[in-house]
Amino acid sequence: MIEQDRSELVLVTGGGGFIGDAVVAQLAQHYRVAVLDRPGTSASPAAETIGVDLRSDASVHAALQRVRTGYGTRIASVIHLAAYFDLEGEPHPDYERVTVRGTERLLHELQSFELQQFVFASTLLVHAPGLHGEPINEGWPQAATLPYPASKLAAERLIRARHGALPVVLVRPAGVYDDAGHAAFLVHQIARIFERRLHGWVYPGDADAGQPFLHLDDLCDALLRIVERRRALPAELALLLGEPETPSFAQLQQRIGGLIHGEQWQTLEIPPAVARLGATLEEKVFDEDPFIKPWMVDISSDHYEIDISRAVRHLGWRPRHRLLATLPAMIDALKADPPGWYRSNALNPAVVADRAPAVAGEAVSPHELQERDVHRRRMRAMHFEMLWAHGLNVLLGLWLLSSPFALGAFEPQAFGDAVRQVSAERGLADPLQRMAWLGWSEIASGALVVLFGALSFAPRIRWAQWANAAVGLWLLFAPLVFWSPSAAVYQNDTLVGALVITFAVLVPMMPGMSDAAMRDASNLPPGWNYSPSAYLQRLPLIVLAFVGFVISRQLAAYQLGHVDGIWEPFFAGTGGRNGSETIVTSEISKAWPVADAGLGAVAYLLEVLMGVMGDSRRWRTMPWMVAAFGVVVVPLGVVSIFFIVIQPIVIGTWCTLCLIAAAAMVVTLPYTLDELVATGQFLVQSRRRGEPFWRSFLQGGASPGAGRSIDPGFDAPLRTLIAESLGGVSLPWTLVASAAIGVGLMFTRLVFGTEAPMADSDHLVGALVVTVAVSAFAEVARLLRFVNVGFGAWLVVAPWWLDGASAMAAAVSVAAGVALIAFSLPRGRRSGVHYGSWDRWVL
Repeated sequence: MIEQDRSELVLVTGGGGFIGDAVVAQLAQHYRVAVLDRPGTSASPAAETIGVDLRSDASVHAALQRVRTGYGTRIASVIHLAAYFDLEGEPHPDYERVTVRGTERLLHELQSFELQQFVFASTLLVHAPGLHGEPINEGWPQAATLPYPASKLAAERLIRARHGALPVVLVRPAGVYDDAGHAAFLVHQIARIFERRLHGWVYPGDADAGQPFLHLDDLCDALLRIVERRRALPAELALLLGEPETPSFAQLQQRIGGLIHGEQWQTLEIPPAVARLGATLEEKVFDEDPFIKPWMVDISSDHYEIDISRAVRHLGWRPRHRLLATLPAMIDALKADPPGWYRSNALNPAVVADRAPAVAGEAVSPHELQERDVHRRRMRAMHFEMLWAHGLNVLLGLWLLSSPFALGAFEPQAFGDAVRQVSAERGLADPLQRMAWLGWSEIASGALVVLFGALSFAPRIRWAQWANAAVGLWLLFAPLVFWSPSAAVYQNDTLVGALVITFAVLVPMMPGMSDAAMRDASNLPPGWNYSPSAYLQRLPLIVLAFVGFVISRQLAAYQLGHVDGIWEPFFAGTGGRNGSETIVTSEISKAWPVADAGLGAVAYLLEVLMGVMGDSRRWRTMPWMVAAFGVVVVPLGVVSIFFIVIQPIVIGTWCTLCLIAAAAMVVTLPYTLDELVATGQFLVQSRRRGEPFWRSFLQGGASPGAGRSIDPGFDAPLRTLIAESLGGVSLPWTLVASAAIGVGLMFTRLVFGTEAPMADSDHLVGALVVTVAVSAFAEVARLLRFVNVGFGAWLVVAPWWLDGASAMAAAVSVAAGVALIAFSLPRGRRSGVHYGSWDRWVL
């Protein structure tokens, strides 16, 4: 190296960026360095940063005046890195205003300085693509069609025309990377393979094509040599900088796939037209923001190999790094800390948050042992503080023991006509006999509740709490199993059963949770920025489930003969009954061995109880319970909705209360799905760490990499509470419109006079469209909207396959189908919420 005078000044524009930081650090070891960059850019520790807006004459003048005042007029070299760049591939005014005119302004202001050299950072892509085996040199034809290289080429031409006697060097580097990646196209290629995304298996063009790369250290070394040798270089010099070997895309795919997954990675070439169409659909139709843009497909077969002999001759420079040799270290860094690597490379770290460096399995420190001991003592103290709950269960058991005598279970009594009619229609035992059975059930249940409540006082007999919860569950079903002739017994057993469950496992700490699960205070799943188990998230579910419980219980009361009628303001029925009464006494209803509305009431009540259970960590402390909650809400909810929507098709009428309950059930669906996803991610992560699946599922566990947040209290502003309760639920207008189409389809019988089978088809499809659209309100389930594409296609063809529709109704069906397809394709604007590895499925 040539000896340098540390008093000589080098001015670097764009010195706050990825390349600029490294260049400044390298030059600062040999020169005084000043940086020109956008106002607000973080300052480099190695040099002063002066704010400048290259789009403004006044700003450029003021910045150079600051240089004059602070450093004088002598400048050894200006390294001009600042430019505008984006990945959109579309014209942008800043390509002209910053890259071209900004360079012009800079050159104009530098005329009053004693400047020895001007170095412009251009790009290899100002050259036209080359051929395999024919390296291009600096004299290769220039043909830049994309905005970024076109702006660089325009700036080069301006410099050639305006530099006069000022020596200039036009540096044309290949794609710059470092040991951690930091090359956009390369890191996205690695991420696609790491995540095994579909895009990682295909290439839209010639996979044998490739472009050279350049390690950041080698670029910095070249720029330092350019400054050092400024007096010996020609007055105008263009230099290609890059590694002489050009790995093809296929070679990179194989190398990356082998390093990450240890397998031979296959890459399928697809026609560019297909890839271009796919990229356009993702961006314009599906409302995605994919990395791969149509313009990238257009250049996917461009091939470059470069001749660096001019840089070798003038600088004595050769690159010391090779991309294929650096990839192992790069992939090792990725594997060691995927979220950190993603964050460093401006990728979405939430996608790989569950692959954070594991902390489980490390040696247990004395401090950790002490923490465990403190926690056990705290849990023991908490158990004794909650003994009152088990004492209340003992009292509830005594209440049950006395209930049969207070309610006359063993005494002769008269029952209303409705009870006797139900007994006759269902072929049930005599009401007095059923009352006696219920009496003995309450006596046995009461005795067991007393026994298990007493045993629950002992902290070691954990199973007693679960046994009491099981007795409480039986009490919810007993009035249905024995077709309780007494409304009082039904009410008593339901209320006491719910309270026994509450005081057995809800109010006291639920037995069986692992020590690690309880000691871990984190409540944010890895990669998430909210807790799907927060109370504000569950509150809508609890309220809607309680509405469903009240409605179903009223319907069950009619089925059991406790009331003489059901409120029904709209729909007529048959046999002297209104629509609701006809529905709950139909053959479909009688196919169940118990009152089906009562089963619905039990399901809704369990949903309420499970909705209240646990804190904001329950996605990992109670996976089994979250799964059970999901079964109650989702599969059973969909089944109940299906049976309700087929009522007018099979029975020929409606039930107003049933529709309200169904609407409540539909609305609960999107609020349930995110917690199920978080629990699924926790179980996958636990299994990946080698923990037994069933232990994690039944007992929960800690979650390395999880975060912690404090949920706003109910004293927060109403707007904040509403926003927090929505969580991962959003309402794109396309899905709202899809749901409106579904509702409209359910009324074609009334609006257009459509008859079966077309009317039945419209009604069923409409109800399913509403269910799918509302479920897709949850961003974790946004993919479900594509199901409505199939329903839309059916609506288009249905008028030609089914009879019963007028010309107007047929036209409306076709229009609704086309609209539904169009509305189901875009994803809609995403919220700012992240869902960890599930982010990739929010498409």
